[in-house]
Amino acid sequence: MGMDITVLIADWAHLGEAAPDQRLDLLMDAAFPDEGWDVPDPECGWVWQSGTDAPWLARYVFRGTSGSYKAHFRTGQAWEKMRDAADADLRATLDRFLSGLFWYGPNPDDEATHVRGGLFAEKVGRGRGVLLSYPPDDMPVLVKSWVEAQPRIGELREPFDAHAVRPTEQWIRDFDEFADVLNCWGEVVGEADSRGWGLVGLPS
Repeated sequence: MGMDITVLIADWAHLGEAAPDQRLDLLMDAAFPDEGWDVPDPECGWVWQSGTDAPWLARYVFRGTSGSYKAHFRTGQAWEKMRDAADADLRATLDRFLSGLFWYGPNPDDEATHVRGGLFAEKVGRGRGVLLSYPPDDMPVLVKSWVEAQPRIGELREPFDAHAVRPTEQWIRDFDEFADVLNCWGEVVGEADSRGWGLVGLPS
């Protein structure tokens, strides 16, 4: 079945008030309440907890992924296949953006670290850990990379079609699906930065 991911932005100050070994449980209790979120999921975009129990948290729904992590993994694979054909400046900018989120980079000996900031221990609480975690201080760099890259994403259509298109795959079959995942991540980091919040990805 594969792994799913729940992408959240959260108020780091609120989470930091809890003891280190209780922070993940606090986050998971809010992200996966017993009765579910009290608003329906959109096709794409934000789900905000409307009650007063978690005004410090929001969840992002990625279009067409059904919550699967495979869509993000395949986006990273597609970038690896096409990045050598991209303009050097755009390649460097997207390398910073993607390796700052879910891609592990072109050098297997120098993999990106996706759990940063020390808020969560690697395995705490219920033992499930986190897939990614970035403190508020990391958001400006990610936002700057996306602001530089976003107007030029269309330049990647030809490299994608030449090197990364896989029409028989379930995820990221064509350039439009690739670009949509990037645009969604741009929305996530932009909203987190505007609120001074951090970013977390939980397995689900």
